[in-house]
Amino acid sequence: MAAAMELRCWGGDWGLPSVHSESLIVLAYAKFSGAKVTVSPVDWTWKTLTATVPELLCGDIVIQEPPHILSFFRKQRFNADYELTARQGADTMAYIALLEEKLRPALLHTFWVDAENYSNLTRPWFASRSPFPLNFLVPSRHASAALSRILLTKGEAPLHRITEVEGKIYSDAKECLNLLSYRLGTANYFFGNSPSSLDAFVFGFVAPLHKASLPSSPLQSHLRQLDNLTRFCDTILAVYFSSEHPCSSPPVQETMDANLQKLTQLVNKESNLIEKMDDNLRSSPQHKPHRPDTKPSLSSEKSSTPA
Repeated sequence: MAAAMELRCWGGDWGLPSVHSESLIVLAYAKFSGAKVTVSPVDWTWKTLTATVPELLCGDIVIQEPPHILSFFRKQRFNADYELTARQGADTMAYIALLEEKLRPALLHTFWVDAENYSNLTRPWFASRSPFPLNFLVPSRHASAALSRILLTKGEAPLHRITEVEGKIYSDAKECLNLLSYRLGTANYFFGNSPSSLDAFVFGFVAPLHKASLPSSPLQSHLRQLDNLTRFCDTILAVYFSSEHPCSSPPVQETMDANLQKLTQLVNKESNLIEKMDDNLRSSPQHKPHRPDTKPSLSSEKSSTPA
């Protein structure tokens, strides 16, 4: 019997099972492949400072980083990519590399470097999930790591300061989102009718940007113009992460069905009410031959008015 698998990750908010992109990738792939994992949020513990998440524990084995965790799932025969062709497998690797190079720096800047977003959303959230005194240390440590990573990967000469690379990283990120939107088209998933590892990576990167209430984000404004990408995230959340309907249809169809049901109930209720009014009027001794909804004519009103 295979050992139980435990996944340590940051907890959820904003309608997401986790606010952490890497954790979302692993959570989504586990759902896609049918891997049974026990999720253990690191929130409220001292691990908020020391843990590298996501972290998968299986017996004596400890695995970190989404690519390594996904590879371990496949070795355990939980494979969401088994139907992909060789060409689709190559495309998956290319698009994941594109996400890492073009989109990740802009996401790091949006959540951790942008002063307004950091002060009003990111820092308060992570501070509230960390015990004292780590609530003062964890957010600043993540912000410093994000800034260092951006400058290390994008701060090549002559762009040495963060203010000099902002325009470049956001331009690259918008281009990346446009390419993803074009590749997805009108489909629910990137390859066929079932989600794969590419869908897990795109969901992990895009969903926090889609769901977070960011005070300032030109990248979020751009994403909201790409309806198919936002619908892609909503569909995965509804189908794979809905606690009430784990395999439900996309939220748009659910809303239409619910509205249709409410409308039908309302029409039936009004019909019953009208029938009761008609019955009461017919049984009343003062019932007149004209229909209940017929109003007296203007001439009859004038003739009945005393001079």
